Amino acid sequence: MDAKEIMAKVDHTLLLTTATSADIRQTLDDAVAYGAATACIPPSFVAMAKKHMGGRLPICTVIGFPNGYMTGKAKVYEAQCALEDGADELDMVVNVPLVKDGAYADVAREIAAIKKAAGAQVLKVIIETCLLTEDEKRRMCEVVRDSGADFIKTSTGFSTGGATFEDIALFREMLPDGFGIKAAGGIQTMADAERFLELGATRLGTSRIVKLLKSEQGTGY
Repeated sequence: MDAKEIMAKVDHTLLLTTATSADIRQTLDDAVAYGAATACIPPSFVAMAKKHMGGRLPICTVIGFPNGYMTGKAKVYEAQCALEDGADELDMVVNVPLVKDGAYADVAREIAAIKKAAGAQVLKVIIETCLLTEDEKRRMCEVVRDSGADFIKTSTGFSTGGATFEDIALFREMLPDGFGIKAAGGIQTMADAERFLELGATRLGTSRIVKLLKSEQGTGY
């Protein structure tokens, strides 16, 4: 698998709290230059990004990021605002406390409400695997699958760990062919990226791959 094939699966990501508008524009330009699937950026930059890109690149943003424990109504409103600003894809964070309480029906309702707001736009659901038990991961595969979302995603990259090969293999085991799987957080090398894709990931959330291709230090998400 060559770099071009890998980059076609990458959501080139910049979600740092300190990111400036100039940083975001550079991320967008790099995403286009290296053939990324999307650029994933904070919601407050979506309108600017759509104008800057002029349709050259889909714009992804995050909802309920990074902790996910705000109300479902707040997440729906955030999603609606992002969509009005031009977001093409939404990566939402689940309410991990609800998962820990075993309130899977409530989690499913929240995901379904955000998907209803998203309509035809892609919705990815971040379950923050580093905080979940094996059983919780399996249950969340079922919840995400049945709630209308388009992707399941491992991680925010802002918690105690990122994507693992084992989690992607589990997702592929649990989910039907064609269901989107996004590995995010901690993808260090091109070999890591290729392995995640071989195991069943269909999208990668990372900033490091572009940095590696630019021969810059591969640090960050």
